[in-house]
Amino acid sequence: MIALVLTLAAKDWRLFWADRKAAVLCFVVPVVLASTFGVLFHRPTHSEANVKLPLAIVAEDDGTLTRAVVADLLASPRAEAIVVTRAEAERLVADRRPGVAVVFPAGFETVASLTRAGSKPNVQILHNPLCATEAQWAEGVVAEVVMKRIAKSTFGPIVGELATDPPYKTEAVPVTGSAHAAFNSYAHSFSGMTVQYLLFWGMESGLLLLRERNRGVWLRTRAAPVPLGAVLAGKALATATIAMLQVAVTFGFGRVAFGVTVSGSWLGFLALAGSISLLAAATGLLVAAVGGTEGRARSVSILVILGVSMVGGLWVPAFLLPGWARDVALAVPTTWAMRGLDGATWQGRGLGGTLPFAAAVAGFALVCLAIAALRLASLESHKRKGFAT
Repeated sequence: MIALVLTLAAKDWRLFWADRKAAVLCFVVPVVLASTFGVLFHRPTHSEANVKLPLAIVAEDDGTLTRAVVADLLASPRAEAIVVTRAEAERLVADRRPGVAVVFPAGFETVASLTRAGSKPNVQILHNPLCATEAQWAEGVVAEVVMKRIAKSTFGPIVGELATDPPYKTEAVPVTGSAHAAFNSYAHSFSGMTVQYLLFWGMESGLLLLRERNRGVWLRTRAAPVPLGAVLAGKALATATIAMLQVAVTFGFGRVAFGVTVSGSWLGFLALAGSISLLAAATGLLVAAVGGTEGRARSVSILVILGVSMVGGLWVPAFLLPGWARDVALAVPTTWAMRGLDGATWQGRGLGGTLPFAAAVAGFALVCLAIAALRLASLESHKRKGFAT
């Protein structure tokens, strides 16, 4: 039985390498995607490279306080500001160049002398619909600058500084689970793109099996004295081993080109790679079992894979998703795969910190394998009954 499964898996390996260009692309595409995402989201950790908020400033008031506030915003280490007219600001915001603008209206100068019961000037934060978070950031930066300037002009420079600056210093300290770990955008992107592409590889393997089932190849295979379980095991083994090779090539390139390393447990990383490869094989069999026609299976599979990739945090950090999406994420295997790979790579977690995630991914894979096997066995049974009648 084992020899039969290995023979069937070897046959699929030969089919995979028959088209050399397509096979090479299976390794090139995840490397290119991971490298691109890593470059886009990479941020140096030294203090001079702090992210600044792109901000446009519209000053419709020409008072002393307004000019001082504008000057403070232009000099602020938290903003990358430019002064424009309102028409220019609306055009720039619509094009997200930048996506946020603050408008100091005529009469803003009187803000320093207003009482609680007075009429307050209406400072507008213009923002692109896609930049709501940046608008909140801009509101905080502007409020800080304005309050400091009002305190200085009202109480004097010394008292103003004491009134607006807290008598302590703050330090942002990332907590990663490892004493020496620091976020590595390349490790995160290589992990995310590898998981996503392995799911797509599983989909392609499933589409190939679906194509065989709809052609004479499957009939010839099933006519031989080969149990259905051996055929499915051979398919799963071939898909999983090719997926493991893709993991090795992708992370090998990441190590050489971008310094992506496994700072945690190597055994935990290998366990995760194996469970994710098993998930790719399960995805392939599931596509073949429930896909129907090849065109329908491809469309639905792409939609599902992109959906679980986004919800699972493979593209963007999970905190950017709404609360309900973070709750749903716990029910998809990509979330556990991503957390495990992050833990094994840049977070530096040990074997005990990565094995639970590998076990969770393997559990999802086994469930999918069971569903696919039962479904394919049922389809085979119906087909044989149809031939018998």
